[in-house]
Amino acid sequence: MSLTLDLKPGMVGSQGLVVGPEHTAPHVGSGKIAVLATPVMVNLMEAAALAAVEAHLPAGYQSLGTRLEVSHVAATPIGMRVRAEAELTKVEGRRLTFRVRAEDERELIGEGIHERVVVNVARFDQRVQAKGSPGGVKRET
Repeated sequence: MSLTLDLKPGMVGSQGLVVGPEHTAPHVGSGKIAVLATPVMVNLMEAAALAAVEAHLPAGYQSLGTRLEVSHVAATPIGMRVRAEAELTKVEGRRLTFRVRAEDERELIGEGIHERVVVNVARFDQRVQAKGSPGGVKRET
């Protein structure tokens, strides 16, 4: 049985927020103009992807972001609402591909492609712990 058996293209998720000072480029260190920071927009897109699939994964599994290609094409001022949406477009084994986009109250502000991989949390945590220990696991290249 496949881990992603319940995941099908077309599944969607969304996430939103009202831009506050804590979401701006100066606050997160990605610029000097007080508009929605690109890293915050990216975080919303990832959260939308999580909302689309996480509830459908078996117990003990979750997805991790592995790739993100986005454009941030319009600025959003403090006080404006932003909504990100993610649509699952492809399931290849454990790899999930999403089309992501974000809009503010006036226009499209960003879009792109996001990939995630489904992992067994316990096994993943073991690898991370081993990597952090003296003489930890090295990945073969």
